[in-house]
Amino acid sequence: MRSFRTEIENPVVEKDIIELADKIEQYNNLQIDEEKFRSLRLARGVYGQRQQGVQMIRIKLPYGKVSSNQLRRIAAASDEYSTGKLHITTRQDIQIHYVDLNRTPELWAELEKDDVTLREACGNTVRNVTASETAGIDMDESFDVSPYADAVFRFFLRNAFCQEMGRKFKVSFSASDADTGLSYMHDLGFIAKIENEIRGFKVLIAGGLGSQPRHADVLYEFLPSDKIIPTMEGILRVFDRYGERKSRGKARLKFLINDIGLEDFKDLVAAEQNAIEFISVEIDVENYEITKPAQISQIPEVTISDKKQFEIWKSTNVIPQKQKEFVAIGVKVLLGNFYTDVAIELADLVSNYAASEIRFTLRQNLIIPFVKKELLEFFYSELTKLNFAEPGYNKAVDITACPGTDTCNLGIASSTGIAEKLEDVIKIEYPQLLANEDLVIKISGCMNACGQHNMAHIGFQGMSVRTPEKLVAPALQVLLGGGNLGNGKGIFADKVVKIPSKRGPEALRRILNDFEKNANGSNFTFYYEEKGKKYFYDFLSDLQDASNLTQDDFIDWGNSETYVQEIGIGECAGVVIDLIATLFLESEEKIEKAKESHQNEVYSNAIYHAYSSLVNSAKAMLLSEEISTNSHANIIQQFDEVFISSDKIGLETTFSKLIYQIQEQKPTAFFSEKYIEDASYFLQKVRDFRTSDVAFSNNN
Repeated sequence: MRSFRTEIENPVVEKDIIELADKIEQYNNLQIDEEKFRSLRLARGVYGQRQQGVQMIRIKLPYGKVSSNQLRRIAAASDEYSTGKLHITTRQDIQIHYVDLNRTPELWAELEKDDVTLREACGNTVRNVTASETAGIDMDESFDVSPYADAVFRFFLRNAFCQEMGRKFKVSFSASDADTGLSYMHDLGFIAKIENEIRGFKVLIAGGLGSQPRHADVLYEFLPSDKIIPTMEGILRVFDRYGERKSRGKARLKFLINDIGLEDFKDLVAAEQNAIEFISVEIDVENYEITKPAQISQIPEVTISDKKQFEIWKSTNVIPQKQKEFVAIGVKVLLGNFYTDVAIELADLVSNYAASEIRFTLRQNLIIPFVKKELLEFFYSELTKLNFAEPGYNKAVDITACPGTDTCNLGIASSTGIAEKLEDVIKIEYPQLLANEDLVIKISGCMNACGQHNMAHIGFQGMSVRTPEKLVAPALQVLLGGGNLGNGKGIFADKVVKIPSKRGPEALRRILNDFEKNANGSNFTFYYEEKGKKYFYDFLSDLQDASNLTQDDFIDWGNSETYVQEIGIGECAGVVIDLIATLFLESEEKIEKAKESHQNEVYSNAIYHAYSSLVNSAKAMLLSEEISTNSHANIIQQFDEVFISSDKIGLETTFSKLIYQIQEQKPTAFFSEKYIEDASYFLQKVRDFRTSDVAFSNNN
């Protein structure tokens, strides 16, 4: 596994990959704790899947943009290390499955040859920065948000203070008030605005889906663009320090703001401003690499055999661009899945006849921008050969679904199988809805909402149901009435009924039949709001009855065997360690990282690594006293109470004053050096105390 080590030009990236390879070796030799290894590999895009012994790899593609060369590189990596199948996620990433853990460093090294990263695609980090897929071409956009999304991605990638947060952090950018980036359901959402000829953003904070959806609050009606990175840094620092760390289910930003309130949270962010190196970060829009359409000297001649089908496709899949001579093509990708042979041909097609760029979308599709209008017949012909010319892009027939029980550890019921069936129901029985873009259907295999089911007009969530005889069958929670209202406003769907999965198509038929009969031309959101939850419960409730299930009801969609509920199949620990000693070793590692950053004159990172060492050392001591902690702030407070106030450990000041220098001091070379010395001094003090305490206990 060493051959790739000399092939990476970027030394920072090479160090990352070597570290992953070394940690895998340590893990295989039982030299590293499973939890710590899991944290490291997740932050490198390596994710355990339902099938034991193999990994899912998430490839991070900021705002869904991928060049032809990058797509070819991803396809080649999938062929070599995976199964040749690519999956588009609802965060504009690509996932590949069934990868051998030991080969992941090689895979990553191959991807980096075309500047494609795995770093922070998973884990408790800033996840992929998403954006409107039409950014840069949108007829209604205030300005192109791509350079701003790109700048945020690059600034926070590998940034010290967002590597080990309590939970993940999701960011989106929307090009216009249509809010196609779905800002209201993100930890931080930006909607492009212009005020007094100044570019900026409406900023929303603390939204989220999952089992407890929360609508984001408005943090700023308008924030100038040079303030988005400093503001986000302050938010991340507060989230890292005060966010929940014990209870995973309560560790997202939305719970922190629920607990302390938005105004108190703003005060904490303001208190961090001294520690932030840059109070203004101008986004270098001028040097952002813009898309350049291919020069086409001759239009290829094609003959369209089915003109009617072509016109249907053109009416549903062609997107106007603000660049008048061009259009974009929306490609409907069933369940977000396609194969590498198609990917390579697609890369060649857009390289030769568009702009060598593809954008993956939040609804698991892709768009091809900068297509000359006179090339539409040619593109239709070529996409037809790839089975990529199905009408209905982003329309009612275009259903979003997470992988569910196909590969996910947390899947309860099949989401992909039922999605395929429901698409067939719409195509065959409701062809009039093919062009309906006001009806959004989404499916998730569990409550975590990776398929975004609880913000859809019609949503389904994978569950299970018990019969009176205690038999277990796959089930679906039916949710209705969600939707995006635009400009940072949205509605989360109501849970209406839970039904056996095989009754999903019948539930959809009843809903669509009533919608067509009684909506009176209004959109689904208004129709649902007018009728109310009880109205839908009444005509769906008989589908809940689990006392009359047939044998077929116990076989989930897309499966041939009887359903067995399996949730969270374990990645077992495999090794017992001295956790306190391990935490001390981690504190040492953080001090070494601090010294390295200081030497490289990245003082803000050096200071944060030193801060992390201080917190880690204090946590180790509290653990030795069997004291539970749930946040960095809680660790700091309890250490003073247990060790300083009692004079068990003598410092020249309180631990709070020692560590909170980070809030009071600018990130200078002088403070960086001093703070690293403080962290080293503190680690030695607590280690000495721990050694004496253990020796005393052993002698008594």
